[in-house]
Amino acid sequence: MQRPQAGPPPLQRPQAGPPPLQRPPAAPPPPTIQPFAGQPGAPAMFHHTERTRTYPCASCGGQLNFDIASQKLRCPNCGNYYDITAPNTPVRSRELSGAMQELRALQQRQDGPSVTGMREVACQNCGGTTEFAGSLTATKCPYCATPIQRDDVHNAPARLPVDGLVPFRVDEKQARELIEKWVTKRWFAPTDFKRYRELGAFSSLYTAYFSYDADTDTQYEGERGEDYEVRVGTDSDGDPIYETRTRWYRVAGQVSNNFADLPVLANDGESLNRKRIKALEPWPIDQARSYSPEFVAGHLCRTYDKDAEQALPEAKQEMEKAVEQTVRSNIGGDRQRIHQLRTTWNYLGFKHLLLPIWLLTVMYSNRPFQVCINGLTGEVAGDRPWSKVKLAIAIAIAVLVVILVISIFVYLRSHGHHSTRVPTHHIHKR
Repeated sequence: MQRPQAGPPPLQRPQAGPPPLQRPPAAPPPPTIQPFAGQPGAPAMFHHTERTRTYPCASCGGQLNFDIASQKLRCPNCGNYYDITAPNTPVRSRELSGAMQELRALQQRQDGPSVTGMREVACQNCGGTTEFAGSLTATKCPYCATPIQRDDVHNAPARLPVDGLVPFRVDEKQARELIEKWVTKRWFAPTDFKRYRELGAFSSLYTAYFSYDADTDTQYEGERGEDYEVRVGTDSDGDPIYETRTRWYRVAGQVSNNFADLPVLANDGESLNRKRIKALEPWPIDQARSYSPEFVAGHLCRTYDKDAEQALPEAKQEMEKAVEQTVRSNIGGDRQRIHQLRTTWNYLGFKHLLLPIWLLTVMYSNRPFQVCINGLTGEVAGDRPWSKVKLAIAIAIAVLVVILVISIFVYLRSHGHHSTRVPTHHIHKR
């Protein structure tokens, strides 16, 4: 793996912050949005006020969304498309230690934007209040459905900037078809649960990830075990019985491991089940491109809840398991004992990425059940309730089958129609 030749420029203190957010007056009149000069098919202009960002259509003034099928911005009102001009450059990892030292220094000198708790902003289209809860950075106005992004988080001076993202490839129609197949195969799910189309909330979400790269050298000490057999006696038939024993030899050596694009979810909270999200891997992180907010327009988005240093232990745990497996392979033999490992981390880097997920949340019996879809590969992982009635029927049928088989067996034996001789198997014999 190539180490990056140069890291990103140092994080800079902002020159001047925007005025503090104010709660909009009660029942404000809808502002008049003037369409931007431009032609359909040309790059879209964005409207940037009050630390939020929207994309009005140059033709009709409607709000543009990122269209997954075309990979362009599209107006849902007039159907015009606009190119995304962000450069499609490779996303390179940054050295972790240096980036975190810069970040901690900035955090000591100034407070970053609040990304926990509740934040309210005024919708630029209708004037209604839109709430951003927790680490949410992109949503839609609950009154007019205008896509709104917070513009003061992903590139805030006291937070790690987004290095790149992988745009959605699975659109809503494809996602619904994938869930349809997944739900259909849940035979023991309640029939009512399969009415998820009416019961569930379906949404597209960019989640925050840190992708880690590492080069390691590990010195080890241990033992290699080689098995051999010893005759320990004979059985009742006079056949020899053998016992497996192991000779151990002390060994020492060194192995190297290279890790690339090991993803760790950087979002916490009950809204995302980490085990379920983990099941969506692998992610084609090699398809990541430089971040541009146009790809988020019309979709939900979350910033990270824990930074690259706080998420590192989860990545290191996976790396250490891989290192141990490499050591065992290097020791060889039939068995291995590892007494000591000394790992040197020659390089440890990361990328801050946004990765796409489709979410279906169904409330059933006052409990939320969530199904997730990898927005790139279409992998589905989820949870669903169990139908007690269907399980009871299945168990009853299984019991009846067992009773029937036993009854037939007893009947045949009692009438002398079948005799059984059980052969004797000798284990550990030659």
